[in-house]
Amino acid sequence: MTKSELIAHLATENPHLRQPDIELIVATVFDEITAALARGDRVELRGFGAFSAKRRDARTGRNPRTGEAVPVAGKAVPYFKPGKELRERVNGGEPQAPARARRARVEA
Repeated sequence: MTKSELIAHLATENPHLRQPDIELIVATVFDEITAALARGDRVELRGFGAFSAKRRDARTGRNPRTGEAVPVAGKAVPYFKPGKELRERVNGGEPQAPARARRARVEA
């Protein structure tokens, strides 16, 4: 699903919202996640997953054409770790209710 497909889907699911408002919401969410990662922060969306920036050390690479050693600078790369609910839904299982909801059913 592309960003424009996401916006179109949200627009059909939420007819009370205007298209420009949905575009602004989606852009704002992505911009905030990007800004947090650029600052080195971690972004956790419960049930969905966590975005973080992992640090890669400098290393010596090889030019594939010539085989010559080339220094590669250290860098940060974005990393996503899916949450338990997302993994379960992708693998075809029904996601479990959050722990507090399970406790409430047991106690009742």
